[in-house]
Amino acid sequence: QVQVVESGGGLVQPGGSLRLSCAASGSIFSIRNMAWHRQAPGKQRELVASITSGGSTNYADSVKGRFTISNDNTKNTVYLQMNSLKPEDTAVYYCKIIADDYGGLQWQYWGQGTQVTVSS
Repeated sequence: QVQVVESGGGLVQPGGSLRLSCAASGSIFSIRNMAWHRQAPGKQRELVASITSGGSTNYADSVKGRFTISNDNTKNTVYLQMNSLKPEDTAVYYCKIIADDYGGLQWQYWGQGTQVTVSS
């Protein structure tokens, strides 16, 4: 079994910062990709940022220059540093892990989500 646990969400004022963390544990042989997605009320889930095990990153246009994704391969952990937050960043943020198990199969795992609310 694999567990994916997010932390770091909360309430912040516009212009503020938050740092999200996501740690994966369990029967993971290797992680291929780690990503953050978000879903606002009434909207579809969207990709925010992703990072490969080699460190290549990808960002949604709406967060470029404000958010930074990073990882620690030794801890199977991914982070999302969010600066200059806007009310439109309010959403539930989900961590997604794409990993290989010890049998060579590739799996996709989601965390339970963490709420980020940007409001004055």
